[in-house]
Amino acid sequence: MSPQIPHRTRIKVCGLTREADVDAAVEAGADAIGFVLYDKSPRHVSADRAGMLARRLPPFVTPVVLLVNASDALLAQALDAVPHALLQFHGDESAGQCEQAARPFIRAARMAPGFDLLDFARPYEAAQALLVDAHVDGYGGGGQTFDWSLLADLPPSVSRTLILSGGLHAGNVAEGIRRVRPWAVDVSSGVEAAKGIKDPARMVDFCQAVRQADRDLPARFFATAA
Repeated sequence: MSPQIPHRTRIKVCGLTREADVDAAVEAGADAIGFVLYDKSPRHVSADRAGMLARRLPPFVTPVVLLVNASDALLAQALDAVPHALLQFHGDESAGQCEQAARPFIRAARMAPGFDLLDFARPYEAAQALLVDAHVDGYGGGGQTFDWSLLADLPPSVSRTLILSGGLHAGNVAEGIRRVRPWAVDVSSGVEAAKGIKDPARMVDFCQAVRQADRDLPARFFATAA
């Protein structure tokens, strides 16, 4: 019989601006750390600052650089400053624009009634994951949830690379995991004391809530080698 192996939902903490917060997020159990290179965000950091913060990360914790309709110059700065970063495109970038950097990337999708995620995702076959967020004015960072039933009945090709975002916090992330079964969850405002300032205790609570949700889910089966 194949062994029962519980799925471990990956955790991304986004919008970090301070060394202490990076260290606390890693200590809490984050798998990825996001740096926002979008100057209209209150969590904005420069490419050089993102590079300084990313150098604090230990092995197997992934730096993620969030870009919104970035210029070629900013993209080049980001790639130079954080050479091992996973790119997250959160604006109106086409598939071609996402692929031109020749780096692994995440494509963000803003969910709203009537939005067809499968149609949106089709051109972005090269994306490592789709990050689903609430549709708000601007580009993300609204701290709002969306109707998770919009993600029902997704094919495995999409659901197995889904990152759930938008208004998550320690009090609702378990329900999001139970209902959506995402590969990963993304949190920003839900673990903050103020915009761009993370709260270490909230990050611990969030990560513990994710781990408990994983333990509460039915185990998934994986075939063993013959």
